[in-house]
Amino acid sequence: MTSEPMDPQLLEVARRMFDLARFGHTEELVSYIDRRAPVNLTNEKGDTLLLLAAYYGHADTVAALLARGADHSRVNDKGQTALAAAVFKQAEDAVRHLLAAGADPDLGGQSARVTAQFFELTAMTELLDAPR
Repeated sequence: MTSEPMDPQLLEVARRMFDLARFGHTEELVSYIDRRAPVNLTNEKGDTLLLLAAYYGHADTVAALLARGADHSRVNDKGQTALAAAVFKQAEDAVRHLLAAGADPDLGGQSARVTAQFFELTAMTELLDAPR
């Protein structure tokens, strides 16, 4: 079974969307999603737009993606979730948005809770353990 190569224009749009998530360009990113681009777009490593926005600490982008239905329970190829990425980077506001959306601190092979404990991120552990 052979697959057709992807349209170069579509590949460029996908690359652009990942860059927008990485750099926290929320308005432009959500304009693509609001025009039916997939909110759960995933790259070759299993990283989603949400995971990248969380990793780079862009809380507004995280909130906007969650509001548009981004799946916080997606796990990348390394076993990481958006919550684990935000915890690792100590992006408190992003962590708060993800927890408010129902993200599970124990999900994934490298879960948010394990990440916080391994790197002795006391403030992150307390945030994960706080009642919701």
